[in-house]
Amino acid sequence: MLFPKKVKHRKWQSARSSLEKAARPETKGINVDFGSFGLKAQTDKRITSNQIEAARRAMVRYGGKTAKFWIRVFPDRPYTQKGAEVPMGKGKGDPKGYCAEVRPGRILFEIDGVSEAVAREALRKAGTKLPIKTKVVARV
Repeated sequence: MLFPKKVKHRKWQSARSSLEKAARPETKGINVDFGSFGLKAQTDKRITSNQIEAARRAMVRYGGKTAKFWIRVFPDRPYTQKGAEVPMGKGKGDPKGYCAEVRPGRILFEIDGVSEAVAREALRKAGTKLPIKTKVVARV
C-alpha cells in the first residue's frame, strides 16, 4: 500500500465540503502524459490507499508482462477513525490510513505496451475497484 514516508502533521483538519468546490473540475493531472491510455475520474471522492492498490493489482494481472503502468495519484491525506464503542466527544480519533482526494477530470492510471483492447479492459477492471465513476481515455 502507498503511504508517505514522513508527514508534517499526523491529523489534518476536516475540509469544508461545498458544492462549488466538489463540482469544480481538476486543473492538473488531466492529460495522458506517460502511456497511451488512461483512466479518468468522472466524479469526486476520496480514494484510500487500499483501493488504489486493489485497482493496480487488477490492472497488472490483466495487462500481462509487456504492459507498463503508471499510478498518477498518491494518498497523502491522513484520515482518522475513533475506536469501537467510544462515546461522542473526547477528541479526534487515531489516524487509520491515507487517502487521495480526486476531483473530476483527474487521470488516475496510465498503461502502455499492449493493444488497445487489452489496455481498455485492464483499465475498466481497475475502475471497478474504485468508488468513483471512471472512463478510459486515449492519448490525444
